[in-house]
Amino acid sequence: MCTTLKAKSSKTICKSLYILLFATGLIPGILPIPVVARPKIFLVKESVKFYIYRLKIQTMNKILFVFVIFLLSSCVSMKKYNQMAGNYQDCEKTVQTLKDQNQALSVQNTELQSKIDKQLKDNQELSGKLDETNKKLENLSLNNQRLNQTNSDLEEQLKSLKVGSSAEITRLLDKLQQTQADLQKREDILKSAQNELEQRSLKMKELEAALQQKDEAVKQLRQKVMDALVGFNNKGLTIQEKNGKVYVSLDEQLLFKTGQWEVDPKGQQALSNLAEVLGQNPDINVLVEGHTDNVLMRGSGEVKDNWDLSVMRATAVTRILLKNKAIEPKRITSAGRGEFFPIDNANTPEARKKNRRTEIILTPRLDEIFRILENN
Repeated sequence: MCTTLKAKSSKTICKSLYILLFATGLIPGILPIPVVARPKIFLVKESVKFYIYRLKIQTMNKILFVFVIFLLSSCVSMKKYNQMAGNYQDCEKTVQTLKDQNQALSVQNTELQSKIDKQLKDNQELSGKLDETNKKLENLSLNNQRLNQTNSDLEEQLKSLKVGSSAEITRLLDKLQQTQADLQKREDILKSAQNELEQRSLKMKELEAALQQKDEAVKQLRQKVMDALVGFNNKGLTIQEKNGKVYVSLDEQLLFKTGQWEVDPKGQQALSNLAEVLGQNPDINVLVEGHTDNVLMRGSGEVKDNWDLSVMRATAVTRILLKNKAIEPKRITSAGRGEFFPIDNANTPEARKKNRRTEIILTPRLDEIFRILENN
């Protein structure tokens, strides 16, 4: 091998070999599996077999790395070796940083979902308590009527016994005072229950208004997106509202050539129009998801499988959106889903064509709703 490479300069050979090792994943710790912001369901249900498979791949990469270093030791200087080792350490730090960021986002997503679940449960409990308070209110009203009747009866008895002994009159007066005190106490309880009921009703109305405002914002956003992309209807673009979000789905034929991740000019125009809407609505978060069909892709270059292809396509779309300087990068998340989230499971050319798509999911921020729920 060294005899063949003597015709080239040592600097060029070592640099080429290092790029080859880095691109094919032979350097330990750099797996050919993209680090992406995976969804909550995938992180939770990741199988043990897949984890063991990753460990095996990392171990094999380390062995190959040592073997390649041994082969290159005769034609790579110590300075180049140190440089390569430094680059390798930088790559490991970068990978670890991305893993930490991914873990932090997963934890944040889990916490937000837990808050929503808790508040939904609290709303159910609040409705139950509301019904219970109404029943108590009815019972207190009935008791109040009975006490009023009792009070009237005692007053009548008092009138009839005024001619009686002073001791009997005193006893009846004491009983009357006790009855009136009980009546006042029950009226205070009734008033307190009414105030509590009014406060809970106000909170429920405030929450309903916030939810209605969010739904209205989603509808307006959907209309704005439809107006911006009206020229691309029936050309591989669909827009729908689902679960409080707006889904913009772009077929492969609108954005990419088969097996490629460079966006076509017509796709760039559609994305630029969409970016204009996003720039004018800063309260919208954006999730870009790349999807492929289930036909295996065996590449030998930068993209080796459907995972890689879906990630590269999602990233390419994200970069075009971010050309609009009014969009903050922290609002956008890119994710590669590979072939694992098809919209049509049929094993036909038409189904595979539907599954090769890029989805842009637009979600209004829920800060106001979270504030109301936390105050409750």
